[in-house]
Parts: sequence; C-alpha cells; structure tokens
Amino acid sequence: MSDEGLDVEGRRKLLAGLGIAAIGAAATPVRRAALADEDRTKMDTRAPSICVFDVNETLLDIEFIAPLFQRLFGDPNTLREWFGQLVLYSNAISLSGPYTTFFTLGQGVLKMLGTIHKVSISEADADELRTRMLTMPAHPDVPAGLKQLKDARFRLVTCTNSPPDPHASPLKHAGIDGWFERSFSVDRVRRFKPALQVYHMVAEELDVPPSAICMVAAHVWDTIGAQSAGCSGALIARPGNAPLPVHGLPQPQVVAADLPGVASQMTRLWR
Repeated sequence: MSDEGLDVEGRRKLLAGLGIAAIGAAATPVRRAALADEDRTKMDTRAPSICVFDVNETLLDIEFIAPLFQRLFGDPNTLREWFGQLVLYSNAISLSGPYTTFFTLGQGVLKMLGTIHKVSISEADADELRTRMLTMPAHPDVPAGLKQLKDARFRLVTCTNSPPDPHASPLKHAGIDGWFERSFSVDRVRRFKPALQVYHMVAEELDVPPSAICMVAAHVWDTIGAQSAGCSGALIARPGNAPLPVHGLPQPQVVAADLPGVASQMTRLWR
C-alpha cells in the first residue's frame, strides 16, 4: 500500500474514532438527563407531609365583609364582584411587574367599583374594608379539620396573599394561629399567588421539595399554581367555589365541601 493509501486509511480510523467518542460524549448527558428525570419522578410521587393553607376564604370567612358592601351598594353579593376583581388585578400585577399590597389593592378595587356603580366611597369606607380584612373570623369547621390533620401528623403552615402586619394578625384574631408552625406572605417575593415563585419560596424556606407540600385552598387558581410548581392540591369547595373540569389543567387530588372532609381524604391517601 502506498504512503498516500496509508494516510487515507489512517485518516479514516482517526475520524471513526472521533465519531465514536462524540457519540459517547453526547450519550452521557442524555443518560444523565434520563436519570435526573427518573429521580424527579420518584420525588414527585412522594406523599406530601406538609399542608400549606391559603388564608382568605379558605380558613377565614370573607362573608364577614359583606355588611360593608350591603351598606355601600345595597347588595351584599357585590362582595363577590369585588373579590373576583381583586384576584384579577393581583394577577395582572404579578404578570406585568409592579407591586402593591393585597390590602392596598383591595381598597383601590373598592373605589373602582364605586366609580363603576356610581357610589361614593370615602376614605373611612376604605379603612373599614381593611379593618374587616384583618378581623375575619375562622370558618366554623376549621378547628376540627386542623385537629384531624395534626393528629394525622401533617405539618401545618399558611401562605397568604395578604401582607404581614406587625400590629394585627388575622390568624391570631381568629384564634387559630397556634395550629401553624410558620406563616408565609407573598410580600416576600412581591408576586401574588398563583405565581410559581410563591410556592417555590415556601418549599425553599421549609427546606423540602415541592412534592412534600399539599396546597389546601378554596380556590382552583391556587391549587393550579401549586400543582404546576410540583405540589399536590386539595380543594375546599366552599360556597361559590368548585373544581374546574378542563382537560390538561391540574386537578386537585382531594376535593371536599369542608376542611374535615379534606382532612379525612388526605389521611386516607397519604397516611
């Protein structure tokens, strides 16, 4: 064989060797990614051991605010219009970037509804709204449900859209603060639920993977957010709330009309 033939043959072997090495190098990260996905799957199927509770309407009864709307608008059901707009604009804020607290936003939405319905809203009215938001009572079923979960060895914490207040604690005023080991506010990340940053913040602060958490809420938008972040979801279908049966959206693993019903299902599933 000529020197030129040897050079060609040598080049072929060299290129073949490089190709095999390249394939092996490419396969390594693919294999690693597959193993990582497998580990994540195992992690995601872990039974949750921590209940993270929404506060407004889930634990505390927002119907306590209805007399204000009856007085101002002549219809207590305007409360639901206000709350729906409050959730809408809290999401608009989270998506667009600016931030103000849930209570300040709630007062602004009240004034906006006043303009829409041609009702004069005074600063005293806005102050009454804030006071009522801080002093809502717990739903009657809440203490029994919390006891069930505590007896089943679930850890209990809260995560609310409301800002922390150094002078007033809605949970303490309602007499249920002693059930919870920690309370979190979206004020920490300056994004409202269901922004994924909120649920990730709670998991990081508790030093657990999201799969260790079950979000307990009266609102499907909250359970969708939590489940999209890797948590489980439990829906308390209080009056005016229900599951959202849309294919492709996360569905809560637990649905019941009250907290004891949710606690019973969670205990059967995960304890």
